[in-house]
Amino acid sequence: MLAIIQPKTYNFSIFYSVPAMGPKKIIPFNFMKTYLVTGGAGFIGSTFVLEALAQADCRVVNLDKLTYAGNLDNLKSIENDSRYFFHQGDICDRATVQALLNEHRPDAIINFAAESHVDRSIDSPGEFIHTNVLGTFELLEAARAYWQPLEGTERENFRFLHISTDEVYGALGETGFFTEETPYKPNSPYAASKASSDHLVRSYFKTFKLPVLTTNCSNNYGPRQFPEKLLPLMIHNCIKGKPLPVYGDGLQVRDWLYVEDHCRAVLQVLERGRPGQVYNIGGHNEKTNLDTVKTLCAIMDQEFPANAPHDSLIEFVADRPGHDRRYAIDASKIKNELGWTPQENFASGLSKTVQWYLSHSEWVERALSGAYRGERLGLESKTNEGSS
Repeated sequence: MLAIIQPKTYNFSIFYSVPAMGPKKIIPFNFMKTYLVTGGAGFIGSTFVLEALAQADCRVVNLDKLTYAGNLDNLKSIENDSRYFFHQGDICDRATVQALLNEHRPDAIINFAAESHVDRSIDSPGEFIHTNVLGTFELLEAARAYWQPLEGTERENFRFLHISTDEVYGALGETGFFTEETPYKPNSPYAASKASSDHLVRSYFKTFKLPVLTTNCSNNYGPRQFPEKLLPLMIHNCIKGKPLPVYGDGLQVRDWLYVEDHCRAVLQVLERGRPGQVYNIGGHNEKTNLDTVKTLCAIMDQEFPANAPHDSLIEFVADRPGHDRRYAIDASKIKNELGWTPQENFASGLSKTVQWYLSHSEWVERALSGAYRGERLGLESKTNEGSS
């Protein structure tokens, strides 16, 4: 069993040099914002923690249960940073959340904690309801109890930011885009659990005036993604010379968003978003799954010539139940209101992703050596593909 990492002791009277563009800024600890990040050891959550500490004048408290996809290796570069604190725990445990809120007095809660793999939700939907629905409820209740007695600017500036997915909207036809006004039509247990959590968050704003924000993002990719998802799975299989399983005809369309772009958008929403609002975050990179895999294979042919041509490893397999045909995000609201646009296009982001995985083979092997066994994931079976 993994041991709980004990709190670090802060000396709030000292000053800390914060990395910044331009001249070094010296910020008193007691003037820094504090963020409670849930699920901060996972793929997107850990990227956000790293981005926040690099770009913002803040402290980060990371609450993560450390399930199969939670990986403290993601955060090794900051494990001794005095602005960072880790606590192993479950968002479903309200007492734990309340204790962290009372101890660290955060200015915001950013909820990344979620079960997120569609294939796993088909095999074990109960786990998704427990974490994504009940967990969000417990987190909202703890946040409400913490926020209600606050006064003045502490109360006014507090935020609860909930991270969600475009899958709550269902599937699109050949044209059109998801907007923040698109009705919810989830088609998998995962999407339904996230839709339920989104509705809970909205209700706490309408009923209790809790200052919430919600973001719905498209398919993320990039460094440190657990090797069950499409791109890291395909990279892994290319290296091993194993089949590249593609669901159905491979013509399902996804909008790809580089994870660092996503986290920069989340920071913008956190700092400048209007309470009660929803912001869609997309990468403006619509690709069919087959085109995505072929593009990856072309990069792998150059970066890892062994087993080339890698597209010869592509195998079409039976489609996944409830597989949505097309997702596409209209991100004009966050662009117009907050000035955010993605910095990476698909070619540049995918190249960076491949290079990261090729240079971090030890990370991949460590990630794969835990509870992960490859069921329905294409690692031990030739008949299944990573989620997308």
